Amino acid sequence: MKIVVFGLTVSSSWGNGHATLWRGLCRALARRGHAIVFFERDVPYYREHRDLTSLPGGDLVLFEDFAEVRGRAERAVAEADVAIVTSYCPDAFPATDIVLAAPRARRVFYDLDTPVTLDRLRRGENVDYIGSGGLAEFDLVLSYTGGGALDALRQDLGARRAVPLYGHVDPEVHHPAASQLQYRCDLSYLGTYAADRQTALTSLFVEPARQRPERRFLIGGAQYPADFPWTENIHFVRHVPPGEHPAFFAGSRLTLNVTRSAMAAMGWCPSGRLFEATACGGGVISDHWDGLEDFFVPGKEILIADSGADVEAALDCGDAEIRRIAEAGRARTLADHTSDRRVDALERALAEIGVSQATEYV
Repeated sequence: MKIVVFGLTVSSSWGNGHATLWRGLCRALARRGHAIVFFERDVPYYREHRDLTSLPGGDLVLFEDFAEVRGRAERAVAEADVAIVTSYCPDAFPATDIVLAAPRARRVFYDLDTPVTLDRLRRGENVDYIGSGGLAEFDLVLSYTGGGALDALRQDLGARRAVPLYGHVDPEVHHPAASQLQYRCDLSYLGTYAADRQTALTSLFVEPARQRPERRFLIGGAQYPADFPWTENIHFVRHVPPGEHPAFFAGSRLTLNVTRSAMAAMGWCPSGRLFEATACGGGVISDHWDGLEDFFVPGKEILIADSGADVEAALDCGDAEIRRIAEAGRARTLADHTSDRRVDALERALAEIGVSQATEYV
């Protein structure tokens, strides 16, 4: 297949979860002979933190103004088998116009932020990547979140066919590694700051840090505000790029996953961080949401925490028990949650809307 994507970013992992997911998908697609063209607006905050400049088996098209690449985009879509617009794409409206006018490509929308999208719509807020016609004209809508989110995409936005394309991990990037001194801690948390995660992060990370001052806690991420409730034993690393993730997780006795509130409320919303941490051999504690059991077995492949007391109990587990859970979690991720497994799902979904995968490109 030839696939054209209009997305938020693949070139910079700073402050967003889209880039790492797209990189894994692009590598897995390229291994199967598919060709990808990714159009990305070259904005200053990603340009300053760019950690990828080319796509394996594809083309990365960076531009400052969509008008300057519109002709190229139209030609790419005209030659494509699949054309995809994603959530938070800053040029979603003109890109959607091109995709919906595609002469032969199947038209796909991929919402990597489905519960946030639906929550904003229900609050009457502007969603600047979905037009007034909703999603009815797309042949396929992919959703980062399953469960009730799929029904809502159909009912609220008119999606004709909505299927999940969950988070995943590329084992070539996320794998066990040697620990490094700067990342060694009892409990870590890796994630960009988000206000709608703060209540859970306070309960499951900050409060245990206050209760266990003898333990070392570590946060890695971007955009943390000055008034974040730091304690003396919470240390901070500003933005950990994907290449450093294995060392970050290797240094953690346990690592915490916290889900954004809109996603947790809807369920079936595995963060890519769950798969990255387990692929690196880390023992993971996660908040609970409906559907989590479809991805990991609680108590066997992952630990679950509903309160700070649950986190403290996990910290008191013996090293052998944590190691057993970490090994089981890694085995589950490598079996079911890699980028290759998600490409399996993507190919099936595209086949159902008539996309042939037999075309050869020279």
